[in-house]
Amino acid sequence: MNNQENGFVKGRVKSLKYAFKGLWLLISTEHSIMVQTAIAIFMAIFGWWLDISATEWILQILAIGLVLVAESLNTAIEKICDFIHPDYNERIGFIKDISAGAVTFAAITAIIIGLIIYLPKFL
Repeated sequence: MNNQENGFVKGRVKSLKYAFKGLWLLISTEHSIMVQTAIAIFMAIFGWWLDISATEWILQILAIGLVLVAESLNTAIEKICDFIHPDYNERIGFIKDISAGAVTFAAITAIIIGLIIYLPKFL
């Protein structure tokens, strides 16, 4: 039994290693993620400067996470599409456009949340 538990723990640690490697690869190689990360850092500094409430922090962090997750999944889908069909293909282009559209939904949601949080502070 102990060996089984030990294998489970080692497996989870290994999974975490791959997850953090993927996080680093996204942040260090993908320009869209770099831009979104820079925006997230700016918004965190802005939130700190304006002393937003705990609820506003939660909403802001969720919005940032939503955009980063959507952008990451979009990147993965694009990489898979490029691997499957490196040349231009109309159907692959359609898939990639839909994936980019999901990021747009997330970004619009984040912008609306940002406006709800920050607009009243300037009015």
